[in-house]
Amino acid sequence: MEIQILQLLEGAERARGLTVIIDVLRAFSLECFLASWGAAELRPVGTLEEAFSWRKRDPGVLLVGERGGAKCEGFDFGNSPCSIPPEAVRGRRVVHTTSAGTQGLTRAVHAEELLVGSLVNAAAVAAYIRQRQPETVSLVAMGNAGVREAPEDLLCAEYIRALVLDQSIPDLDARIQALRWHGGEHFFNPTTQQIYPEPDFWLCTKRDQFPFVLRAERDELSFVMKQVKPL
Repeated sequence: MEIQILQLLEGAERARGLTVIIDVLRAFSLECFLASWGAAELRPVGTLEEAFSWRKRDPGVLLVGERGGAKCEGFDFGNSPCSIPPEAVRGRRVVHTTSAGTQGLTRAVHAEELLVGSLVNAAAVAAYIRQRQPETVSLVAMGNAGVREAPEDLLCAEYIRALVLDQSIPDLDARIQALRWHGGEHFFNPTTQQIYPEPDFWLCTKRDQFPFVLRAERDELSFVMKQVKPL
């Protein structure tokens, strides 16, 4: 099995084989929470126009997402797991768009199979890859806005690769904690708490809390997430 770690939007465009688009803070951590809270359907989209077109199609849709970290104007919620009541999600169709993660999905046009990943379900993603045994795996660390390296996404990619290869990262938990000062500083800045509340950091860096993967499948309308538990 060939496992490559790629980065940013250009990495998503180069991804081949079974591809995992990684966004730890916060897009694909949030999608795991949305799935666990019982969203009836989860649809990631690239543009605001696509999101609003879903509201025309389904007035009961929940619009969730951000631009520049902040909640998109006209949306129900931003990209913050601590700010969304689980009961608001249960049984609802959720349309989600972000500056990095969902953009990576739309750019990964050469992927044979497409998953999303983060620290909160990294072990499940690795187990799924080992179960599938693809020839090529592309782990795409999306970074900040898809254009700047993010330590948390690279660490998650390294962790998934290590698990697939039955290797260990001895200092993993220390490196996750260190993200507080190197990659997640904005979650502890009093002036940015409205956009980046501190609880989000802790929710998104608690590794391996969800036993499922989210596989992006495309139908005639857009991507739709399918929740799959590895055997």
